[in-house]
Amino acid sequence: MLNLRSRQVHLDFHTSEHCPEVGRDFNPKQWQKALKLGRVNSITTFAKGHHSWCYYPTKFGMAHPNLQRPDLLGEQIAACHAIDVRIPIYFTVGWSANDAEQHPEWVVRNKDGSMRVTSWDFEAAPDAPRPICSWKFMCPSGGYLELMLNQTRELCELYDVDGFFYDITNGPVCWCDTCRAGMAAAGVNPDDDEAVRLYNVSKWHHFEDACNEIIRAHHPDATIFYNGTTNIYQPWMHGRMTHLELEDLPTTWGGYNKFPLRSRYFANDGRPYLAMSGKFHTMWGEFGGYKDPQAIKFEAASMIAYGARCSFGDQMHPIGFLDADTYRNIGEAYAYVEEIEEYGLDGTPASTLGVWLSGGGAGHKGGDCPDDQGVINMLLEGQLDFRVVDREGDLAPYKAIILTGDARLTEAQAARLEAFVEKGGSLLVLGTSGMDAEGKRFLIDVGAKYEGPANYVNDYLVVTDRKLGKGIVKSPFLNYSAAVRVTPTDGKVLAALREPYFDRTYATYCSHQNTPYCLEDAPHPGALRKGKVVYLAHALGQMYFHHGAKLHREYFLNALRMVYANPTLSVEMPSVGRVTIIHQPQHRRYVAHLLYGPPLGRGRCQVIEDLVPLYDVPVELRVKEKIKQVRLIPQGKKVKFEAKGGGVSLTVPKVKCHEAVVFEY
Repeated sequence: MLNLRSRQVHLDFHTSEHCPEVGRDFNPKQWQKALKLGRVNSITTFAKGHHSWCYYPTKFGMAHPNLQRPDLLGEQIAACHAIDVRIPIYFTVGWSANDAEQHPEWVVRNKDGSMRVTSWDFEAAPDAPRPICSWKFMCPSGGYLELMLNQTRELCELYDVDGFFYDITNGPVCWCDTCRAGMAAAGVNPDDDEAVRLYNVSKWHHFEDACNEIIRAHHPDATIFYNGTTNIYQPWMHGRMTHLELEDLPTTWGGYNKFPLRSRYFANDGRPYLAMSGKFHTMWGEFGGYKDPQAIKFEAASMIAYGARCSFGDQMHPIGFLDADTYRNIGEAYAYVEEIEEYGLDGTPASTLGVWLSGGGAGHKGGDCPDDQGVINMLLEGQLDFRVVDREGDLAPYKAIILTGDARLTEAQAARLEAFVEKGGSLLVLGTSGMDAEGKRFLIDVGAKYEGPANYVNDYLVVTDRKLGKGIVKSPFLNYSAAVRVTPTDGKVLAALREPYFDRTYATYCSHQNTPYCLEDAPHPGALRKGKVVYLAHALGQMYFHHGAKLHREYFLNALRMVYANPTLSVEMPSVGRVTIIHQPQHRRYVAHLLYGPPLGRGRCQVIEDLVPLYDVPVELRVKEKIKQVRLIPQGKKVKFEAKGGGVSLTVPKVKCHEAVVFEY
């Protein structure tokens, strides 16, 4: 079985040639003391960083010119193995500054021949301030590919390797001379952007396959990971590694709602995965930045709750010591992880609610997908755990499936969903979901016929159905993006639409923002129901992602309750509360994880610092097994429960940061 440890640190060391006495104060004892203080059982450390410098005696690369200990990497490996800490090797790929300066022919080129960069001002004076994260992209072909393979082989021969972490391994498409020659040999037209994209994918696959072959020949049990390949909408990049590392950094990269979606997607993969955050306040490259220990604890508990091993990023000072305060902060979180990890890892998500994503499907154009993330945000805030549906997988585990807003289907997928409904399953269909790839017609029966896109930018909704309108206003309420137009066939109308008098233009406008609504209902409705299928004509996920109106969330949750009345897990917490439910059949138990750590927006970051307690939190679990005992973890305290509605109900006395509720059967 893959030896992927649960309490990791990812240690950066992107150290400039302008830094003196590099590695001078490295001390194996100090290194070991810091790792023990942090309760770390795996640390990814550096062979080659983004400045191109190496920290071991290389015959092929370039050793750091100011390196004081010729085999810094080897000393780190020895120090870790002496205390049973694994130490995968970091190796940069896509960004390598001095390689780029010495070999400009290795740099990724745009179609016009210009260099592909992150953020860069080619006209800047030498003493002008440089933007953060400023690098040239490298192309893994030709001489640069040969260099990396030689160094991979060299590292495998020099050390007892636990694993490799290759960084920046899903770079932009390239028209460098080497790639153009490769395209010509492969019969690829360099003016055909899609063909060039596919060639670029095959080039990265060739790099990964070549590295894997070398590593497997020397260290068959080593872990292998290619960072940059875990975009959930690029499944063609997921296959060539032993495990998955989800680098999310919730403080600055998408917030605290990004990781839950990614973790639930990769829970279908079958390989173990870990979540990566940072010890710093903002992001990578921040020396002297510290995240509040409370936030590290909350993030670590969240990782375990979603079935992920833990990893926190750090960056070592050029002089070569590990910062004690950093490892003390991480250690506080990892002490808690040690108590709870067996109740989160190596289980399977147990929710019976499926989410059929729009991103990556027939109608998706690439990039992130607000339709998906917005729906996930509403589910998270409603304390509804979910699973991501495998489009080609078994639908039997689900009671209800949400099609998020633009989930286009193939004929075969539509037939599977129709069969799912015939067998008793339910669907909540949003926007242009359930349609063919071209968006011309519905492939599943929602009780309506598609007529076309909206007539206006905005519109208004009047909910007429009692269940759908529970707790929300009876007056027409604004939708920031208008619904598509449908004509009911045999679906029951649940909500009417009101259109504005006109769109806001320079010729026609009213007041400061949107135009008021007409007093008559539009001929096309906003919501319908046909049997076990509820259709909402608005792309609510996208709208919630961009605007976040509670009214839209409550409308969505009301619609969901119409098709999913009895969730596997029901918990009542404020909207920033988070819940998951997993099954560990090997232990004959379900585990509900309850999390409460309200993030606050501060400047460019989201921060968590006040882990206030919640008291008397109601919890219900509905599973087929007969529950015999309920315990709270980590306290081990038994909790009284009672049978209710086909499940069991109880009250958790207190939730502060995290509480695991173990249901044994």
